[in-house]
Amino acid sequence: MSELPSATRRELLDVNGIEVIYNHVILVLKGVSLRVDEGSIVALLGANGAGKTTTLRAVSNLLHAERGAVTKGSISLRGERIENLTPAELVDRGVIQVMEGRHCFAHLSIEENLMTGAYTRRDGKAAVEQTLEKVYNYFPRLKTRRTSQAAYTSGGEQQMCAIGRALMANPKMVLLDEPSMGLAPQIVEEVFEIVKDLNTREGVTFLLAEQNTNMALRYADFGYILESGRVVMDGAASALRENEDVKEFYLGAGGEGRKSFRDVKSYKRRKRWLA
Repeated sequence: MSELPSATRRELLDVNGIEVIYNHVILVLKGVSLRVDEGSIVALLGANGAGKTTTLRAVSNLLHAERGAVTKGSISLRGERIENLTPAELVDRGVIQVMEGRHCFAHLSIEENLMTGAYTRRDGKAAVEQTLEKVYNYFPRLKTRRTSQAAYTSGGEQQMCAIGRALMANPKMVLLDEPSMGLAPQIVEEVFEIVKDLNTREGVTFLLAEQNTNMALRYADFGYILESGRVVMDGAASALRENEDVKEFYLGAGGEGRKSFRDVKSYKRRKRWLA
């Protein structure tokens, strides 16, 4: 499938002013709004604790497992409110989350892990086998290791397995949480190349949370930067890469490495960043 021109893309996901509270008292997200268009790659950027994972869990309705809840705002998928749907109902609608830390079934083989992703498929064994071969085409390393127990594969292979398992469900949108975490730079680039390829050739939409701002902005179409549970900046990835504040705070171009706006002494710059 060829990439859709941005002008013709339709809105797939709309997150409108959501607040998330954990344990009835801890306010983590403070009015987060974002949009994901069909066929796009959208990056949620920010330091650890900024609210990226919580945003993904709010979309996939996995907050309850962490004693969290969306208390304000709305989340819509193709115009349908989804806050009250179960995670299983979201999977039926094509929304799949790849959790941070990969979470493969350690005692199963790579192929057995992949096949668990097809558990909800209802289109027959032949279609599932076709998808499996497609996954192996994108991740040839997994085909080589298909009979290996997941516990004895590398971190990069486990990340590929986790993404491949999501693809086995034939998703419309993949929520990808920290795909670069704990991986060597060469493997990180390989994973992002595959994400871009899946987006371009298969039309899979990605909403990814990532601390590696430089890598994410190379492959994303659009980005949102979160700090302390708020969106402090958003824009086209190409524009964010050239933004002086983003360069200083996140790309290490200010001469002192990566910083947060909270570390900047200049009131004028901080005021502009928060505007």
